[in-house]
Amino acid sequence: VGAPSLPSPAMALVSINELPENILLEVFTHVPARQLLLRCRPVCSLWRDLIDLATLWKRKCLQEGFITEDWDQPVADWKAYFFLCSLRRNLLRNPCAEEDMTSWQIDSNGGDHWRVESLPGDHGTDFPDSKVKKYFVTSFEMCLKSQLVDLKAEGYWDELLDTFRPEIEVKDWFAARADCGCTYHIRVHLVSDNYIVLASFEPPPVTIDQWNNAKWTEVSHTFSDYPPGVRHILFQHGGKDTQFWAGWYGPRITNSSIMISPKMTRDPAPSTAQPETMQGQKAARLPSSLHLHRPF
Repeated sequence: VGAPSLPSPAMALVSINELPENILLEVFTHVPARQLLLRCRPVCSLWRDLIDLATLWKRKCLQEGFITEDWDQPVADWKAYFFLCSLRRNLLRNPCAEEDMTSWQIDSNGGDHWRVESLPGDHGTDFPDSKVKKYFVTSFEMCLKSQLVDLKAEGYWDELLDTFRPEIEVKDWFAARADCGCTYHIRVHLVSDNYIVLASFEPPPVTIDQWNNAKWTEVSHTFSDYPPGVRHILFQHGGKDTQFWAGWYGPRITNSSIMISPKMTRDPAPSTAQPETMQGQKAARLPSSLHLHRPF
């Protein structure tokens, strides 16, 4: 057997950096996003410059279905947009009571305490979304529960939060029994690493009279242009009945959510519900203060 022949010049290895830039961009499109930043970007200046191109991140957004081919909305930073879309989900755990009281901190447990019931419940109505099957219900003394969301633990890093300050949308749903009045409370705080409150949504409580239609009401608020430094979100809600009846006649609550979304060049959605916002605006017929147990 003769000695193996040496490779011809045409067969010599070629550096990946000799590929046309559009081919390299196409390769990078198929590399997981975090690996692009952590492993690929530090390799050399060429890779760094290509990975920083808006074109690459717009392609990845299209690939993941975050945008469509006919997308015409302006985006300030496509890389940040990609990661915010990737991370977007409900940050509250067990929002619809499917796991009883799991993941919720009980701040006040008055009367006969918190309880979980199945929809529609006695003297209740069906929830607008048929996938929601259960709700939390309060009693004749104040019942409050909360979750403190750690944004770093959920995958958000400092620069993403402080430089781009994505919109933070909170939602909650509540209803009364038709045969009993109730008072519903909610407060949401954006909190720093050392638990300083940087922004709040804390509307006046909503009181529903006895012999009501028992319809479900959505509360929503979008935080936008808040101060830098947000690292946690405190979400607390609850209430009590107005008849002081033994049992579970207070507000029913379910389908709560906190969603973080890329900021688009548009005005944020206003708060909705009978109360408006915490910034000095008063809703008709509602008390002007909100007295809640504060867990910190």
